[in-house]
Amino acid sequence: MTPRVRAVAALCLAGALSAGCTLAGGGGQQEEGPVTVTLATHDSWNAPEEVLAEFEQRSGIRIKILKEGDAGELTNKLVLAKADPIADVAYGVDSTFASRALAEGVFEPYTSPEADRGPQRYTIDRQHRLSAVDVGDVCVNIDRQWFAERDLPEPETYADLADPAYRGLLVVENPATSSPGLAFLLGTIARFGEDGWQEYWSRLRDNGMLAVSGWEEAYTQEFSGSSGEGSRPVVVSYASSPANEIGEDGLPRTKALLDTCYRQVEYAGVLSGSGQVESAGKVVDFLLSQEFQATVAAHMYVYPAREGVPLPAGWAEAAPLPEDPASLPSERVEAGRERWVEQWRALLNQ
Repeated sequence: MTPRVRAVAALCLAGALSAGCTLAGGGGQQEEGPVTVTLATHDSWNAPEEVLAEFEQRSGIRIKILKEGDAGELTNKLVLAKADPIADVAYGVDSTFASRALAEGVFEPYTSPEADRGPQRYTIDRQHRLSAVDVGDVCVNIDRQWFAERDLPEPETYADLADPAYRGLLVVENPATSSPGLAFLLGTIARFGEDGWQEYWSRLRDNGMLAVSGWEEAYTQEFSGSSGEGSRPVVVSYASSPANEIGEDGLPRTKALLDTCYRQVEYAGVLSGSGQVESAGKVVDFLLSQEFQATVAAHMYVYPAREGVPLPAGWAEAAPLPEDPASLPSERVEAGRERWVEQWRALLNQ
């Protein structure tokens, strides 16, 4: 063993193995394994392993996934750990919470060369600290079969949800604990304004609305649709949810009410304090690439932010992207979010 190889071996034994240090045979050359970049994301992360493997082989970067709850939980953890970040990159902070993360300095500026392929349409930060990865508009969904069996017209608007004809049919998520719940609240504020949204929610409350902690409980336990086991045929979910509810006849068994949609965009960014800024930026590039964007609809039931990415068969009919969803400026959400949530909780005794 040459002095150089002995020195390399000593470094490896001292701890460099964790960085992928290996010894090459014969020539005494040092080789390095993949760089590991930690990605903090939400519980809905479901990227195909083969796509991640191809990225690792091409880039020399291995992505370690940390699932940290929904968008609200993820944002809270990133803010609390900003002095000692839990990851190098985060994906899943959405437009209802992005303003908080930006105000707290969670992300650092990074302009991806892939951003001009469409994600710039959803930019909310002039410093380019966040890049849009996908769109997952929140809308009220209905169980079409439930209404057909009872010969009751399907509700279509916010006003219908408060109509006594639909008493006791709606289940929503708590905006204090749920990202879609917060998006639905923001949608009602965008529609009815500061002076009218509480009166509208009072009508929903008096009409037998049920509020639960999160989407999983609302959709799989309380909703009567094919993926649910409950008795309520109206639920706050996503515009894309009907694409997962296609019957044997090829038709969706549920429908999103496009009048009730609120635009929700999910972002990715390099975390401030990451020790691997360059590699972290390449992971952001990957999330915006054609390769990754082509997987988000089929695997995570959201719409790709990149232009020109084909959607799975049937999405155009079952789950069209809403053309005119409600939205609020991020600075207005940041200024009003906590106050609105507290007012909602007081109104609903939550």
